[in-house]
Amino acid sequence: MSDGISLQPLESSQTLQDRIYEVLRKAILEFDVYGDNVDRRLDERSIARQLGISRTPLREALIRLENEAIVEIRARKGIFVKRRKLQEVVELVTVWAALESMAARLACACASDQQISELRQIGTSYSQQDARLYINEYSDVNIRFHRKVLKLSNCSMLQKIGNDLFSHLEPVRRHAMRDARRADRSVVDHTNIVDAIEAREPDRADRLVRQHTLRLGEYIRQNWDHA
Repeated sequence: MSDGISLQPLESSQTLQDRIYEVLRKAILEFDVYGDNVDRRLDERSIARQLGISRTPLREALIRLENEAIVEIRARKGIFVKRRKLQEVVELVTVWAALESMAARLACACASDQQISELRQIGTSYSQQDARLYINEYSDVNIRFHRKVLKLSNCSMLQKIGNDLFSHLEPVRRHAMRDARRADRSVVDHTNIVDAIEAREPDRADRLVRQHTLRLGEYIRQNWDHA
């Protein structure tokens, strides 16, 4: 795992423990934990050296990440980035489909024209060809798009639950987006979703978002044998 993430020394603008937690959490969520033959073990000494810190505050941050089910601390074995089993991943996707489809429905009534315009800018910023050529960058855009749909619901409780859940789905979406076929479909689906929200058609927006996400679940079922 020490070869899988790259960390910069911390600044002192926040409390040290909070900065350690935030930097490490971001690096882990961007790590391809669902890749083949990936080393999921976290090397405390290497991480502490990269961040320029002692291991005591690092361990406190790791405990916070364990409480969020982002890492696993195994007695006498070490600390590992958590990789969920196939059925767990599919269930996470299914729950997300329900939350985001409701967010899209609410967005039709609650989102301002400006907010919808911002969603369109995100959703149409890459063509299918560009998405394939710059897949890592597009993966970031894809995540921004789905988080933006959630925000447009203007429902704070839905956003809180959804953001907590989406943290566990980020590595899943990043890994799935490595397949160019997924990127092609994503670009088309995003445009259709924005069209439905902009037209203030909640039934269509709900259906398109739900189908889009459930296709991810079906893709995982058919193509992943190591989750």
